[in-house]
Amino acid sequence: MTAIFLVLFDNYSFFHNVLEVYPFAFANSGFIISLGVVLASVITLLFTLVSSKYTTKTILITVLIVSSMTNYFMNSYKVVIDDTMIRNMMQTDMAESLDLLSIKQVLYFIFLGLLPAFAVYKAKIEYRSFKKEMFSKIITVFGALALVLLSVFTFSKYYTSFFREHKPLRYSTNPTYWIYSTGKYINKTFNSGPIIVKPWGEDAKIDEDANTTKKLVIFVVGEAARADHFSLNGYERDTNPRLSKEDIINFSNVFSCGTSTAESVPCMFSPFDRDEYTYKKGITHENILDVLAHTNDIAVLWRDNNSDSKGMALRVPYENYKSNKLNTICTDEGECRDVGMLVGLGDFIEKNKDKNMFIVLHQMGNHGPAYYKRYPKEFEKFTPVCETNQLEECTQEEIKNAYDNALLYTDFFLSKTISFLKQYDKDYKTAMFYMSDHGESLGEGGVYLHGLPYFMAPDAQTHIGAFMWLGEKMKQDVNIEKLEAVKEKKFTQDNLFHSMLGVFKVKTKVYDKDLDVFNGKH
Repeated sequence: MTAIFLVLFDNYSFFHNVLEVYPFAFANSGFIISLGVVLASVITLLFTLVSSKYTTKTILITVLIVSSMTNYFMNSYKVVIDDTMIRNMMQTDMAESLDLLSIKQVLYFIFLGLLPAFAVYKAKIEYRSFKKEMFSKIITVFGALALVLLSVFTFSKYYTSFFREHKPLRYSTNPTYWIYSTGKYINKTFNSGPIIVKPWGEDAKIDEDANTTKKLVIFVVGEAARADHFSLNGYERDTNPRLSKEDIINFSNVFSCGTSTAESVPCMFSPFDRDEYTYKKGITHENILDVLAHTNDIAVLWRDNNSDSKGMALRVPYENYKSNKLNTICTDEGECRDVGMLVGLGDFIEKNKDKNMFIVLHQMGNHGPAYYKRYPKEFEKFTPVCETNQLEECTQEEIKNAYDNALLYTDFFLSKTISFLKQYDKDYKTAMFYMSDHGESLGEGGVYLHGLPYFMAPDAQTHIGAFMWLGEKMKQDVNIEKLEAVKEKKFTQDNLFHSMLGVFKVKTKVYDKDLDVFNGKH
């Protein structure tokens, strides 16, 4: 009964996606019905294998409650609950969770989670002898397998295309795919022993005279900023009015390593390219911050107004600016502004004035779905705006307006960061680099937010905003003409690691000149 309930009430996304590929016509009706039978049989099979006197109710109740929530997010935002999305959820803090909370979510939780779970809890189950229970299990297992095989053979023509050509359809089955993804997440995340971080670039040294002018570099990690909404890239709305007045080098064709913060941030700072990178590699190898610190001549600092550094700043100074304990620019509702990360930064510079400095500022940026919270009211240039986290209730224009207003505030924050650096331009070679972690879907094709598997993610989630600003002394240190010549070429976050080594002229065996935007062959 639980399996049938899950198929009928928690698989709207699955059948909706199926009907887009196999329209509901008489010729397809048998196959579509058979999919329901197969899914119910597979769920029944799984439940049967793990059920016992001590586990049945606990497992059914857990699956019902979790499935009600996965059902809500798949229906509302058209996301896929894969291992990456589970990692995102595990790393989400309370403030981000509250941003997602809605009346609709509570109703899903009550009517598709709590009420059926309560019915399971109250159900009276009479257990027979061990021998009879085992015999019953065997009958159930073989019966479920028989139904699956009968359905597949009866509609073999359909199932051939379903399995070979339409693999993504299976990603929305509930609860089978999130259960599979949970296992995959556990396998990727947890090791059999303690995590040992492999040193990387311990031979790093700055290849320049110790008496030369020190470098002061700020690297801003953006949040959910898609390239096609930057007026710097030709967007019809002026979302970069302040930056357009600065002497920046805009890279219009940069793509992310992943489609979520939990995936992209560790990948972009790691020494591995997207094809090589895995979560385990990321947490067991040092990153660019460590390599720069190994020089003993570069002071590193990470300031965060997002969730956290995703493990990147574990071995360097880290400051949390997402609360008013450090961030002096926060609203009464607890929303701390990105510009607050600049307050007091001069103290760090003064303390390390005899060193080069690499400062990371991790933005709240365009963190969704509550885009309207990401900016002060005076930045609400585009109206009307979507003022709810239930994006499906807003028009696409309202969503876009709120999102673009948040980009306007990022433009303000970045221009303030450049102004801050200009104060030090006489004494340091200054530079600011900006790169978003990933993009964002705003309802195109019914898809919202981000986090889709990379191979099926639209450009909106992978094509990101990226540019650099160089102070007058830093301009003399790099080949501006070459940068201008390659700024339209395709780059990825793979270039970050080696480009930062190139900026500081760090010599190390792990440096790859070809991936350095400043010195590579493009």
